[in-house]
Amino acid sequence: MRFQKLDLNLLVALDALLRERSISRAAENMHLSQSAMSSALARLRAYFEDDLLISVGRKLELTSRAEVLKEAVRDVLMRVDTSIATAPEFDPSESDRKFQLAVSDYTAATLIPHLLALAEKQSRTVRFDLIPVPGRPQRALESGDADLMVISRPYALPDHPTETLYEEELCCMVCNDSSFARSGELTLAQYEGAGHVAVQPPAMDKPMLESWFKARYVQAKHIEVTTFSFVSAPYLVVGTDRIAIMHARLARLVGKGLPVTLFALPAPALVLEQVQQWHRHRTRDPGLVWVRGLLHAAAARMDAAEPDQSLAD
Repeated sequence: MRFQKLDLNLLVALDALLRERSISRAAENMHLSQSAMSSALARLRAYFEDDLLISVGRKLELTSRAEVLKEAVRDVLMRVDTSIATAPEFDPSESDRKFQLAVSDYTAATLIPHLLALAEKQSRTVRFDLIPVPGRPQRALESGDADLMVISRPYALPDHPTETLYEEELCCMVCNDSSFARSGELTLAQYEGAGHVAVQPPAMDKPMLESWFKARYVQAKHIEVTTFSFVSAPYLVVGTDRIAIMHARLARLVGKGLPVTLFALPAPALVLEQVQQWHRHRTRDPGLVWVRGLLHAAAARMDAAEPDQSLAD
């Protein structure tokens, strides 16, 4: 099919080329030979009267025209996929669709098990692919690499819809042998002067939870250990006098098998809002509507399973 003398099949090739910036990777993604993709690029260059991709050293970079086309082409293809390619109804019991969810390891350990338990009651064929929250979340949504993200509200994108799933408190975790556990208290001054284990996910440019706490109250001056994983942080305070700020749900879950003590934050409670987010053009996608509903049910199920456990002051 052609529109304005352009073979519309070439738009899919153009999208792959602009996203991958590589003829070989674009060809692989589209299950084409490299020569076929090179031919498609040549036709695109002729149509747009622009090189689109130019060699800079050993890499291919986008021309200014290609940069303009990149988001427009992705938007067109996303609209087509949502409006035409997506089935008008979704029956989980008969579907083998795979949903790609961008989540942190904190979410994977706390919320997702409840999602999977609920999903299995409706389908044994639907699949879930958990991927890390990317450094460029908007690109992940718009490229289709992620169908949906579960993230904290401050990291939600302004251009796409969000729904609140639940709220999460933060707490401090210390080893049972630490001076804080032995004294039975953790003051703001002690927090400020202590050594810290901080979590800095690969997508973030600074430690996440410590940065939120610092912005409101006080700085952790001595970050002695940094890890990429929320789940690993509790293990890194064991046997030390360090402190780790933790999501309270994860702290209670992982702390069951570790010699650790949990304290409330030495300041007014800091609550995080966890949201789910999806591409604005996929709001009516029946499959994603089903997943979004399951995530709300999973959050309620997780809250119902939470023990009534207060933290030490």
